[in-house]
Amino acid sequence: MIGGIRAGLKKWKFSHKRWFTVTYWVISGLMVVGVLISIYMKIGLGFRAAFLLVFFLSLFAKIIFLPFILIDDIRRLILRFKRRLAKPEVEPQPVQHAIPRSEFLMKAGLLAGAIPLATLTYGTISGVYDYRVKHRTLYLPNLPKAFDGIKLGQISDIHSGSFYNKKAVAGGVEMLLREKPDLIFFTGDLVNSRTREMYEYQDIFSRVKAPLGVFSSLGNHDYGDYADWPTEAAKQKNLDDLIATHKNMGWDLLNNTNRRLKVDGEEIGIIGVENWGTIARFPRRGRMDLAVKNTDDLPVKLLLSHDPSHWRAQVLPHYPQIDVMFAGHTHGMQFGVQTEHFQWSPIQYIYKEWAGLYHEGNQQLYVNVGYGFLGYPGRVGILPEITIFTLKCKNA
Repeated sequence: MIGGIRAGLKKWKFSHKRWFTVTYWVISGLMVVGVLISIYMKIGLGFRAAFLLVFFLSLFAKIIFLPFILIDDIRRLILRFKRRLAKPEVEPQPVQHAIPRSEFLMKAGLLAGAIPLATLTYGTISGVYDYRVKHRTLYLPNLPKAFDGIKLGQISDIHSGSFYNKKAVAGGVEMLLREKPDLIFFTGDLVNSRTREMYEYQDIFSRVKAPLGVFSSLGNHDYGDYADWPTEAAKQKNLDDLIATHKNMGWDLLNNTNRRLKVDGEEIGIIGVENWGTIARFPRRGRMDLAVKNTDDLPVKLLLSHDPSHWRAQVLPHYPQIDVMFAGHTHGMQFGVQTEHFQWSPIQYIYKEWAGLYHEGNQQLYVNVGYGFLGYPGRVGILPEITIFTLKCKNA
């Protein structure tokens, strides 16, 4: 690989220096160590995502570059074999200024290998506000007839502190409202760290309304844990202000509690918990025992819980009465491949459930890959999502 890079950069003197080779192998080694740490050790999600993103981008670049090296090696072997069989003769002189075939192949390979980096640039320009509406049908065996056909919208991970285009953000809200959902869920991470990030966008998201209500929950970023505060009281005031922001927008924030949603005399339960996840550095404030109180008589229970790891860790083993859990948090790492029948992202090596609909017995989980973005100001392959569910009786 290093030989191919040198051949492609033949006219660049630095590529033939000893320090260039040492730097290449040191960086390669560090990336391998980083990805092993990110998979097998408990470190922050941001660091994990960064390690995995860099590793897979470099891996893709090398995989793309590899066929060019292989073709050149085969070409060299064929030429060597021909020379051994042929009678000695004076070889024709190469045309002056013509680029040698090997150098041409290596330059082409380097250009092709740069495609992953080019996709990052493209994602920054076009993907970050390229909202996509996804339609899903949720079949619920015990769904009351009055709720059959109800449309439920979900958005997640707004991360208002990352936005830089207010018009584009408003356009996404318009896309949601054009779907005319009967109720809407927001599953956490309104801000990156501080409530004030939301003030410029509060008027936009105040327009998110639905006839049966907008229900919301908190995510790990909403508690202010990723900012420096002069006192604990200042941090608490930030959280109080964020809770007030939900109320000012007309959103019903469910902190370890529930609501009974009634249509034509029939009811289902809307349950919401504070953040709870398996990665230790994230806050574990969710209290399912409090959230499900007085809901035993309800035929269907829908749970808002930000972190999808909560589903397998607590919901599946201890709360079989939860029909569907709605989550976000992963962002699909904002990088990957997602089609109707296939999806892949480096985030799947951290979260088993990271995007889309999952089933386990009679219980379901849906992970929304997010409305906003965090860290890398773009999206490649995993575009911002607005989900519209149609609730259906299993036998309807």
